[in-house]
Amino acid sequence: MVTDQPSGTAIDPALRIGSVTLAVSDLPRSVDFYERVLGLPALLVEDQTAALGPDREHPALLLTGIAAPTPVPPASTGLFHVAWLHPSRASLAATVRRVVGQRWPLEGASDHGVSEALYLSDPDGLGIEIYADRPREQWDRPAPGRGVRMVTLPLDLEDLLAQDLGGHAPLMAPQTTVGHVHLKVSDVPRATAFYGGALGFEEQARLPSAAFLSAGGYHHHVGLNSWQSQGAATAPDTAPGLRRVRFELSDPAAVDSLQRRLSDGQGASAERAADGSVALLDPDGQLLEFAARG
Repeated sequence: MVTDQPSGTAIDPALRIGSVTLAVSDLPRSVDFYERVLGLPALLVEDQTAALGPDREHPALLLTGIAAPTPVPPASTGLFHVAWLHPSRASLAATVRRVVGQRWPLEGASDHGVSEALYLSDPDGLGIEIYADRPREQWDRPAPGRGVRMVTLPLDLEDLLAQDLGGHAPLMAPQTTVGHVHLKVSDVPRATAFYGGALGFEEQARLPSAAFLSAGGYHHHVGLNSWQSQGAATAPDTAPGLRRVRFELSDPAAVDSLQRRLSDGQGASAERAADGSVALLDPDGQLLEFAARG
């Protein structure tokens, strides 16, 4: 069941995720993995930073190296996974074949009803989902039409792989984007109240100790769970993890509207940057940025 939300308070329905920034323990190793295994071309590598992504004008993945890294504490808040949305089943199948061809282990595969997804981890153990959506008209929306019903069923991997008839593809399809981010949080109701009440995301689905919120009726742009992190603290800055999620809104007016919403609300302090973006921290200290689409 989704949480009721007053009409007219939803965040810009055209929202999408522009990029994510990850801190990694070994930058060359991570660049090699994300390019060779996952298929994201490296657009810029210098010193301790790298930019990758299918769109050369707008990198979707930014990596920063950690000078003296420490392991990620198992029970800590932070990244559960970054999810790469493929434009078709065929392009998802090509990525699966590339990952398997590089002998990188897949850790799971599920049919979620709204999407088909497979899971793996990067060299630092940071979670990755690769997925393709089913057409929206096929999504199961419970009465009275709000939210979506998400399930976890076995994935028909044989049928998925049969969609890839093009042979080896060294890179992801150009239209691949970050479809959603899934976070480990210390308190799901508190995080849901922030993303829904303060920011205006709409709750689409709820599972035990997890919630899924979105803009514009998507199944989710943000996932929240406390399966391993109930009451936990944020991982230290020396540990690999998610450092920033940059959301893109339709235009500067939408960013202005979000800033006014935050100014009128409680418990969310936002800063306006010189480039016009709005930045703030969620209840677990995760940096979020909202900017007009460039």
